[in-house]
Amino acid sequence: MTVTAEPTAVPPVAAPPVIVLGANQSFAGRLRAAVGDLLWTGALWRLWTTLAWLDVKARYRGSLLGPLWATLSTGLMVAGIGTLYSSLFRVPRADYVPFIALSLVLWNYLSGLVVEACHCFVRHEPIIRSTRLPLGLYAARTVVNALILLLHSALVVVVVFVIYGVWPGLAAWSAIPALLIWIANSVACCLLLGTLSARFRDIPPIVASMIQFVFFITPVIWTPESLGIHQWLLVFNPAYCLLEIVRAPLMGAAASLSVWLAALAYSAALIGITAVVFARLRGRIAYWI
Repeated sequence: MTVTAEPTAVPPVAAPPVIVLGANQSFAGRLRAAVGDLLWTGALWRLWTTLAWLDVKARYRGSLLGPLWATLSTGLMVAGIGTLYSSLFRVPRADYVPFIALSLVLWNYLSGLVVEACHCFVRHEPIIRSTRLPLGLYAARTVVNALILLLHSALVVVVVFVIYGVWPGLAAWSAIPALLIWIANSVACCLLLGTLSARFRDIPPIVASMIQFVFFITPVIWTPESLGIHQWLLVFNPAYCLLEIVRAPLMGAAASLSVWLAALAYSAALIGITAVVFARLRGRIAYWI
C-alpha cells in the first residue's frame, strides 16, 4: 500500500495591505490610502536612503573628486560673487562673503530640489510600472539625494565662517526646527510637482523658468536691508520666508515673528494642497508616466 504524504503548508508572506480605489471612492478613502502610502514609505527608510546614496555615487561615477565637485563649484561661485558684489553693493567683505556663502548653499538646495521634484515619478517610470512600492519612496529618495549634496556644499560655509571669524552661537539651535519644516516642505513639493508633472509635461520647464525669476526677487545675492523701508514686502515672498528662518539663525540672528508666521502659513498651504492633489491623483500616476 502506498502512503501519500500531504503537502506541507507554506506560511503566507506578510505584505502591506492593498487598498483598491474604485471610480466612486470617497475622498476620505483616497486620503487614507495616501496616508498608508506614506506610512509604508517610512517603514522602508533603509531602502530609500540607500537608493539616494547610490544615486549620488552614480552621478559622479568615474570622477576624481566625486560629490566634492559640487563643493568646489560652490566655493568658486562664492569667491567670485563675494569679491565682485561686495564692491558693487559697497558692503564690507567680512559681512557680505559669509552672507553670500550661506545664501547660495541654501538656495542651491531649494532650487535644485524644486527642479528635481518635477521628475520625481517620471524618472523612475520602469520601477513604478514593474514593482509594488509606495510612491512616497521616490519623493523621499529625491529629498535625501538633495540633502546629501547640501551637506557637501555646507563645507564651503564652514570654511568661509572660519576665515571671517563668524560664530552664530546659541542662535544656531533655532535652525533645527526650521530644517524640519524644510524637510516636510521638500517631501510635499516632490509629491505635488511630481504628480502634476506626470500629467502635464509642461510643468518642468515652467518651474525652471520660475526658479530663475524667484532667484532675482529673493535676497540671495543682495541683502534684505537693501530695500530699506520696503523690507516688509519680503514677507509676501515664500522663498524668502523659508530661506530666512534657516539663514538668520546660522548668521547669529533670529528671524522675525512675521517671517516665522508667514513661513508656517506657506508651509501649511503647501502641505494642504499636496494632500488634496496626491490623494485624488495618486492612483493615476502609474498610467500617466
